[in-house]
Amino acid sequence: MPLTSPPIDELADEVLATSDTALPERAAGLTVREFLATGPTLDEFWTPLTVLNADALAHNAATIQAWSTAHGMELMPHGKTTMAPALWWLQLDAGATGLTLATPGQVRTARSFGVASIMLANALVAPRALAFIAAELADPNFAFRSWVDSIETVEAMERGLSATDAELTRPIDVLVELGAHGGRTGARTLDDAEALARRVTESPVLRLAGVAGYEGSLGHDRTGHALVAVRDYLSDLLELHDTVRAIAGDEEPLIVSAGGSAYLDHVADVFEPAIEADAAAGRRTRWILRSGASLLHDDGFYHGISPLDAMRNHSHGPTLVPAMRGYARVVSHPEPGLALLDGGKRDFPYDEGMPVPFGRAADLGGPEEPLVGASVTALNDQHAFLRSTAPLPLAIGDVVSLGLSHPCTAFDKRRWLPVVEGAGSTRVVDLVRTFF
Repeated sequence: MPLTSPPIDELADEVLATSDTALPERAAGLTVREFLATGPTLDEFWTPLTVLNADALAHNAATIQAWSTAHGMELMPHGKTTMAPALWWLQLDAGATGLTLATPGQVRTARSFGVASIMLANALVAPRALAFIAAELADPNFAFRSWVDSIETVEAMERGLSATDAELTRPIDVLVELGAHGGRTGARTLDDAEALARRVTESPVLRLAGVAGYEGSLGHDRTGHALVAVRDYLSDLLELHDTVRAIAGDEEPLIVSAGGSAYLDHVADVFEPAIEADAAAGRRTRWILRSGASLLHDDGFYHGISPLDAMRNHSHGPTLVPAMRGYARVVSHPEPGLALLDGGKRDFPYDEGMPVPFGRAADLGGPEEPLVGASVTALNDQHAFLRSTAPLPLAIGDVVSLGLSHPCTAFDKRRWLPVVEGAGSTRVVDLVRTFF
């Protein structure tokens, strides 16, 4: 069924054009609603193409929401993964308490689609962006918080608000971001983070609202070294939470936020004693997970590292399943063990692993035969090198289905992504609009 919710219904009235990559030519001039009413099928679309699976999306949304709730955490998934309001609202409707975003422009997009609770997992220092947030905070139903990792960041926020004469109806909530040596942003020591927290309490325009961080930058696998670094960092984040609580007091609920899609099990494990202790003491701490890639999962990086992948989940509970698939067509077969496909870096993600070839079909949506022993070894801008030590059973014009790796760089390639109902379906039941 279509992935729609009232705040994004107007997307169904957008008019499609021939410039919309991969859509059938006959879609031009029709609204999305009108096009879907004609019963389009996958074989009408042009390659290269990325296709979403509605059943898998719904399954993953329910799975990650239930997992978060069971571990005492809220879910505010990272919307920058897809920049697709229909998919944001799929998770909000499933129980997510808000959305995480990475840039002020993304925040503005989310506000235009009715998102009422937003965490900016970044510093907010641009004067015009600060003025925008100040104006939005006049809405009493809008909850917003951003991150700070230095006293200089606080001072830049204060200067920016002053320079634009922004009128604040209430202070901007900020979370002290803890980093780690060799990591990304964030205060590098607990002492620096404490000094920052105290400086925030002196600001007339900011409110100390908790602590946050990102453990995913400290590891890229599940080796012992990576997991030790992740868990040590999470323990430091809890220590910072205790410090900030002592500074801010318990008058308002404080936020503790961590968790990408790779190490969420370790976030839950390290946080569990603190979650239980706060609950026993009657403290209203909000423990927030930001896992964004979990909605799509993948056949590459997250398949290999996520604790909720079937390969690693030994609890026999629900697992995440890949909800996206690439398709490319054979355009050259110059050698028995080499075929060139019509999709490359401009079409498919490659920063966390090459596409994985699964099968061949005479056309999109047709019956597939497994491709055994083949692999994509390189991508050019618009070509994929499909190689095998044995002759490839491919003809010019055949379509190859591809497992993709890293949802965060899969969605920026398309304005519209077709959605099929489920595995094996060829009927296109929705088009998901992206805003990059």
